[in-house]
Amino acid sequence: MGLLDKLSGWLGLKKKEVNVLCLGLDNSGKTTIINQLKPANTPGQEVVPTIGFNIEKFKSSSLSFTVFDMSGQRRYRNLWEHYYKESHAIIFVIDSSDKLRMVVAKEELDTLLNHKDICNKKLPVLFFANKMDLHDAMSSVKVSQMLCLETIKDKPWHICASNAVEGEGLKEGVDWLQEQIAQSCQNNGEVNE
Repeated sequence: MGLLDKLSGWLGLKKKEVNVLCLGLDNSGKTTIINQLKPANTPGQEVVPTIGFNIEKFKSSSLSFTVFDMSGQRRYRNLWEHYYKESHAIIFVIDSSDKLRMVVAKEELDTLLNHKDICNKKLPVLFFANKMDLHDAMSSVKVSQMLCLETIKDKPWHICASNAVEGEGLKEGVDWLQEQIAQSCQNNGEVNE
């Protein structure tokens, strides 16, 4: 338990509960990222293709996260929209070395951002340009260009280069996301206490 956790406990403050969707095409590294984000004393699970979705819970100094690790296989992507309404943030993972499916990733991202339960919300969207350790990986700038992220004007977003296997780039992204969620809580009061 960290100092902020102790201080929150002493002051009787509850942690804010947030729902985060972890989305992206199959084999982009979503489950590996989630496993890296688990507390060190939590046993990791074997990484196999996700069927349907997995739910993981984490705590930080001020937030209690419920992360929905959604399958990216084509036949399961239609399940994503059933979780949009209750979400407070989105993590979208891209395989930076999969140039052939970058168009599919963009189509799925566009569908997500234009969905009625997402388009009017100021949800923060964190992008992980994952698999940067592979020799044919595109830079996060190139991934951003291919996904046309600069056109997202109505939501805060951030892209991080990452290597989920080694955990590189994940802390930067999660720190940004936590800051955005905290700001959103203060501005909108959307998150349950």
